[in-house]
Amino acid sequence: MEFKHYSVMLSETVDALNVKNGGIYADGTLGGGGHSYEILSRAEDIRLIGIDQDQDAHKAASARLSEFGDKVTYVKDNFKNIANILDELEIAEIDGMVLDLGVSSYQLDNGDRGFSYMQSAPLDMRMNQNNDFSAYDVVNSYTEDQLTEIFYRYGEENWSRRVAKFIVERRTDAPIETTGELSEIIKAAIPKNARKDELHPEKRIFQAIRIEVNGELEILKDAVCDIIKRLKKGGRLAVITFHSREDRIIKQVFSDLAKGCTCPANFPVCVCGKKPEIKVITRKPILPTKEELSENSRSKSAKLRVAEKL
Repeated sequence: MEFKHYSVMLSETVDALNVKNGGIYADGTLGGGGHSYEILSRAEDIRLIGIDQDQDAHKAASARLSEFGDKVTYVKDNFKNIANILDELEIAEIDGMVLDLGVSSYQLDNGDRGFSYMQSAPLDMRMNQNNDFSAYDVVNSYTEDQLTEIFYRYGEENWSRRVAKFIVERRTDAPIETTGELSEIIKAAIPKNARKDELHPEKRIFQAIRIEVNGELEILKDAVCDIIKRLKKGGRLAVITFHSREDRIIKQVFSDLAKGCTCPANFPVCVCGKKPEIKVITRKPILPTKEELSENSRSKSAKLRVAEKL
């Protein structure tokens, strides 16, 4: 299957990086190489570090970016390991980095990967296919309480307890092995009159399982802090989120790093010595344009936040 991925808010994201000649940039979520291609096209003598844990993404991106030759270094890893990645490449600091936290269209539409509720496939949802832990393990081994917790926390599903109960009851007969089976269980658990006009009540549950399988939210705070540490003065980090919890985490981390002094308000002078590390460029997140939404409905929940190293 051809690797397809619509690069969300492409111009806005790369504009925010202030790409300059001779700069070193990192794309922490390489995907199909859309943002990387735009970065490399903006200036001369750029070095780009393309990071992704999905081998299929590397194959697609390396083909798309082939014209840039050795300007691109491909790293099969998770962006949470940015410090080790840069150390191994003997790079002290970078001029900018982009994170697109969405799932690629390829991953969603390729039934073999088990991300989609639109077609039946083995329960998988691993972004790194070398990992042992998959959606199958979550669905078939988590307790009812554990399932309820992740469905509510990561999917914000009001019927989390009922869905978890239906899953646990069904798997007593036999393991739940496919996305199709799981989809039917979810539809049975969520009452029709509670769905309103929703065509796919499975969406939030599938999202929650995917986030749990890949540890997507757990890594964000530390990863962002580690990236900021490796930015040059004036370097920028641009982050695109698609989930309310993701956005809250990014917003809070940016706010904390921009705050500086953490002494109580009643202290006459600062004793902590903490200085602001970044300037928040986007007080409010940048949202997709109407034109983009007409081209790609999956951009609907996207938000772009940008910070600059001081």
